[in-house]
Parts: sequence; structure tokens; C-alpha cells
Amino acid sequence: MTRHWIKLGQLYAPSKSNRHPKLLSHAANPLAVHMTGDIYRVFFSGRDEQQRSSVGAVDIDIVQRKIITEHHNPFFENGPLGSFYSDGISIGNCYQANGIRYILFMGWQNPPNSHWRGDIGRLTLTPEYTLQMDSKEPFMGSNSTDPISLSYPWVQERRSGGFDMWYGSTHSWDAGNGEMLHVIHHASSDDGNNWIRTGLSVPYKIGLAQAFSRPAVMLDYKGDFEMWFSFRSGVGEKYRIGYAQSTDGKNWTLNLNKAGIDVSTSGWDSEMIEYPFVFDHNGARYMLYNGNGYGRTGFGLAVFKDNT
Repeated sequence: MTRHWIKLGQLYAPSKSNRHPKLLSHAANPLAVHMTGDIYRVFFSGRDEQQRSSVGAVDIDIVQRKIITEHHNPFFENGPLGSFYSDGISIGNCYQANGIRYILFMGWQNPPNSHWRGDIGRLTLTPEYTLQMDSKEPFMGSNSTDPISLSYPWVQERRSGGFDMWYGSTHSWDAGNGEMLHVIHHASSDDGNNWIRTGLSVPYKIGLAQAFSRPAVMLDYKGDFEMWFSFRSGVGEKYRIGYAQSTDGKNWTLNLNKAGIDVSTSGWDSEMIEYPFVFDHNGARYMLYNGNGYGRTGFGLAVFKDNT
């Protein structure tokens, strides 16, 4: 009885020539939005020469694993100096509320003589599959529940109505072993616009799993919640993809050894794997994920195999 991901290979890597100045390197945080048939627009975070991230995209036939269109221009750029996304945009997932499709993102700030930090912003996805800023102010910023930094949101509509959100929140930049304590919090909403933050959702373990990032949540065949995320142990390892389970979406149990995917023995994802995005297509469950260099080597595709 095994449940694991079968890697289908590196799906996209940024070309080395004719790059837009805002998308010189990286294709991090891939987000697949269905267009038609087997075609998906995969948004990602690319970087300029100052390592600031903007949103690029490629259109991909997910079944043939073929690039249909590689878009040269960014779909959304990092913001001006002083904005909450001045140093970059890292996208989460796409959800619909009141007939509008939204994409939440982490907006990066790297202020002089201070630690980098993030807030959560919101983009709208137009019917033409382009992106527009919903507000120049953070959608979710720091408060008493999240006093330091926020990251990588995932929003999912509940079958019973309303919405859940899972997102990253920094508890400390150093948990005592030189690694940050950045964990996954939960929030709930009746309308997808106004959120009540409920605090820590996924348990952490110092020295085992304490630097979480980019949760991806799906339902299994029983209606229970499954989450894949990237994490670091705090004892020197680079990112790996972990796993947790929940019956209600609020209280989770860590099962890191059940992630079903790990680094390869060689190649583009042999040093680290991170930033999973999980989605279903034609009865199959897929994962987009990054490999070495936080997305510098592009992203790959895996398909879920359940022999239970």
C-alpha cells in the first residue's frame, strides 16, 4: 500500500537569452490556472538583476507536457519603492468569490538596515487571464496574530460554504538554532473578502520542521484535508516537501514521511524541492514544484499514484 508522486520531469526552465529585464532568472511558485482542454496558464515568480520578483507565465499542455506559449513580458511587476511589494511578488493560489477570481500573493519588502519581511496582497484574474492589482494596500498585514511577517497564502472554498486560508507567519527570525520559526496559520471567511485569523494550524517541531512555506491543500476521497508544503528542519538541510493531514482543515497532524516525493539523485531537483502547487485534471492529481536554487532551475511536474 503506497501513496507517492511519480516525477514526470522538468517541465519548464527559463531560457538564458532574450529575457525580459524583470524575468531574467527563476520560475518559482508555479500556479496553474485552467484555460481550455488540457491547456493551463502557469504563472510564476521570475527575478530581475536585483533579485526582485515579478510574475511571468507560460501556457502549457499539461498532458503532453508541452510549452504552447512562453510569454516574454511580465504579467505583473514588483511595486515602487515604499510599497508593500517593492521587492517582489510570490504568488499563492487562485480562488473565486462573488464571481471574481483572485490570486493572493506574498509582497516582499527588504528595507535598509532591517530584516526582510512580507505582507499578503491580492490580484484579480481577468477573463483574458491577465492580472490586475486589487488594492495598493496589503490585503492582510501584520497584527497581533501575525506580528512579524506573512507569506504564501492558499485559499479554498468549503463545501458547506465560506472559505479557509492557510498562510505562513513568522514567530521568530531565529528559533535558537539559527533558523527562523515560520509556521502555517489558518484564517476563515464567509465571503472570501473579510477574514478572521485563528492562529497556528499546522504543528511545528524545532530541529525537524520549523521553516514552512507555500502550503497546497486538497481533499482526499474521504473528504479529509491533505496539505503539501515546503519546509526546512533547522539543522542545515535545504528545502524538502512535507505533508500533513486534517479532518477539519484547522487542526493538522504532521506526517512528513508521507509526502511521497523527495529530491532526485541527480539533476535539476537533486539538492532541494519546494513550493508545491497541487491540482486535479481529468481525474488525475498533479503537482508542480521547484527544484534547486529556489526556482532558478524552473519547475517540474509529478502525478499522484495511490495504491491503497
